[in-house]
Amino acid sequence: MATLGWSRSYPGTMPYNVMNFGAVGNGVTDDSQAFIKAWNAVCGDTSNNPTLQVPQGKTFLLQPTSFQGPCKSSNLQVQIEGNLIAPEGPSSWKGKDRRSWLYFANVNGFTVNGNGEIDGQGSQWWKLCSDVGAQHFFANSRPALVFEKCTSFQVSGLKHINSQKNHISLDNCQDATLSNLHISAPESSPNTDGIDISASQNIHILNSNIATGDDCIAINTGSSQINVTGLTCGPGHGISIGSLGKQGEAAAVEEVHVKNCTLNATQNGLRIKTWQGGSGYARKITFNDITLTDVDNPIIIDQFYCPHEQCSNETNAVKISDVSYTGIHGTSITQDAIALNCSRTVGCDNIVLEHIHIASSNSKEGTYSTCINAHGKCDDSVPSVGCLK
Repeated sequence: MATLGWSRSYPGTMPYNVMNFGAVGNGVTDDSQAFIKAWNAVCGDTSNNPTLQVPQGKTFLLQPTSFQGPCKSSNLQVQIEGNLIAPEGPSSWKGKDRRSWLYFANVNGFTVNGNGEIDGQGSQWWKLCSDVGAQHFFANSRPALVFEKCTSFQVSGLKHINSQKNHISLDNCQDATLSNLHISAPESSPNTDGIDISASQNIHILNSNIATGDDCIAINTGSSQINVTGLTCGPGHGISIGSLGKQGEAAAVEEVHVKNCTLNATQNGLRIKTWQGGSGYARKITFNDITLTDVDNPIIIDQFYCPHEQCSNETNAVKISDVSYTGIHGTSITQDAIALNCSRTVGCDNIVLEHIHIASSNSKEGTYSTCINAHGKCDDSVPSVGCLK
């Protein structure tokens, strides 16, 4: 992976258009070095608003590229109006760093926006998931766009398609807003999460559309003050907290707030999933004003998460508490619309359901709930949840 640090500004190139640094933009020529030079110039500029420009009407082929900070300006911009495409297929990545494709690290105070398209060209990678001998190779693939140890930044307006794995990842980031994004991959594409958040705080996801083959939003351990508003999700696996506590790990997730969202034909709806044997907590979580259309498993807490059905029974569990669902309405394609499956030894506390109306997509069927060791209250809920009193 090429590493981009700051350097002396290039005179006379404000804003810093990648074409002025040797980019071709024909979708065939490798333009990575031109982007490196442009980033070096922008990152080293001490002015108030240095801008890296990716012009419209062009398609830029980029190898794995790292945009490293810290930069001289705290108000840097990256305007992507053209299209970015990744090398096509695993054979094109031989000898290259597969940890990510486009990687921003240690940058403070910046904006990435525009009307351009970021295409991970993931279709050949997805085929590897059905090849047992290639699982390790596939595991080395990483998200298309990664932000690590970045603070006070915004990402908006872009179209993200066909990532090899998850489309956008935030890791150890703070104070970020992601808005008006369009993220898509085929429903059959594996592991193509829309946005993954890990060990990050004060993250806002607003007014975006995500339709992929996995979670629209996945919130992982170490994350807090996560706000998701105005999201349209589907197809995909819904909005997930977790999985947490794998291999006995300690987890910590709190202050997650999801509101005014729509889920269309997702495999799960609002999900909290933890492995047996973990520790720590997931708490202070709210889901408000959510519309469901033909959703499978609309509301689910699963403290027995085991996707490969080869897990041993454990007594420890990540503690789930202070979770509320309010104003959840729509249709479920499964009759078991609410499933609260909590550890028999640890359990789930202060689970609140209010104003829940989930009907069956089949007008001839009703919906019901299942509940194991969950405690709290339920008011005005269809289906009702008997263990919450």
